[in-house]
Amino acid sequence: MITLAGASWSFDRASANLKEFCHLDISDDTIERVCQEEGRRAQEWLKTDDAPSKMMSKAVGQVEFSTDGTCINTTGGWREMRLSTVLKREPTTPADARRWDDRLLNAPTARLSICAIADADHVGASWQRLGKRLHLKREPIVHAIADGAKWIWDQAAKRLPKHNGSWCVDVYHVSQHIHQCGRELLGEGPPARRWADERLQIALQRNGPALIEQLEAEQCDRGDDPTKQKSIEKLLRYLKPNRDRMWYADRLKAGQTIGSGQIEGGCKNTIGARLKMNSARWRVKRAERIGTLRCVESSNLWNEFWSQAA
Repeated sequence: MITLAGASWSFDRASANLKEFCHLDISDDTIERVCQEEGRRAQEWLKTDDAPSKMMSKAVGQVEFSTDGTCINTTGGWREMRLSTVLKREPTTPADARRWDDRLLNAPTARLSICAIADADHVGASWQRLGKRLHLKREPIVHAIADGAKWIWDQAAKRLPKHNGSWCVDVYHVSQHIHQCGRELLGEGPPARRWADERLQIALQRNGPALIEQLEAEQCDRGDDPTKQKSIEKLLRYLKPNRDRMWYADRLKAGQTIGSGQIEGGCKNTIGARLKMNSARWRVKRAERIGTLRCVESSNLWNEFWSQAA
């Protein structure tokens, strides 16, 4: 109870709530100490216990891997805590490209999250260890969905299975880049939005490579306007490395996700809601321990974790 309170609220608020709800008079310092001890144990438990792998093996659906980060205030300055999630979900019904944002995805049947404040190589190595424990190589397909950050896809190429991989760059990030280009070309207003929406529809109806071809043709047509030509060139610099991760039309027909909303919500609700409270300032290891407790809870493994308590 003390650990759940300390992982849910600031330590002083947890102390007040425990007294109000349970008539337990426990200082915020004691709550923090208990949370740190149990957070350390949770880190080891996630690495060694077979409960997470059993949970995933029993779940139905296709595997989705996603990762993102959110910055938290540490004693050494703002640092990015990187959250990584493996989940399973059943594909939804096929969607028309013009109604893609209205479709409802099926809820995950299982989810496992881990977090760390670490460089790309260390985070990528944790994916590889996690993949081995969850036997991702045995899965029929493993979807990797993330934004266009180069470090993510470099590590995915090194650490995740290739023979069953299906990679997808988040369509919302692609849309943001397209709309930014539209504003640079046409200014603020309906014409820019219409231009961007039409280009996004090309990717949704005919896949990403068709969009790249369209933009390359437009770049040539704007050869007499260097400023507008540079705007399209900047957009192409983002899209071209992701050419083989924008098979949106195919994924919509298969009922597969094309957005990374799941992980972005995790960064906000699992990590940010506790570690980014006003005036919070963390030591890195302590932040990781609290983050791990939050991951255990969001992965629906809280009871399994406590059943192993010494």
